Amino acid sequence: MTSGAPATRLSSWHPANLVATGFGIGRLPRAPGTWGSLAALPLAWVIWSRFGSAGVAVAAIAVFAAGWWAAHVYIRATGAEDPPEIVIDEIGGQLLTLAVVPAEFLLYAAGLVLFRLADIFKPWPASWAEKRLKGGLGVMADDFLASLYSAIALFLVFLLRQIVVDVS
Repeated sequence: MTSGAPATRLSSWHPANLVATGFGIGRLPRAPGTWGSLAALPLAWVIWSRFGSAGVAVAAIAVFAAGWWAAHVYIRATGAEDPPEIVIDEIGGQLLTLAVVPAEFLLYAAGLVLFRLADIFKPWPASWAEKRLKGGLGVMADDFLASLYSAIALFLVFLLRQIVVDVS
């Protein structure tokens, strides 16, 4: 556990602890949300390679459901409202962002930047969800709503690149 993190009554091996912290990624020092988003990139790449964009979208939805449960259990165990070591929300939001483009290095790099910006600045309704929704749903919802903005922006980058390539 990182210093300053709330004490949890969950074992390190408890499924909710593993899922909520992205198998411990959220306990890495500094910027746990960025670490969580970075962890989603190879996961999305593998899923896209096997199942395409629809597979990445389905994975994002599955992560949302599992994250809602895990964050709920973790929050109850720690008593903290939205502990920074919970990164399953960033993993899911990053997956949803990447679901709109093919697995390509530059697109995934752009998706990472766009999602981190949306997650940090929380445009409405993500800002509303962050303030109003509590528990596991609140932890997950604001990142998923922010990811809608980053997914739209990333898709526009993809389309613009296609137009530029077609014109060349």
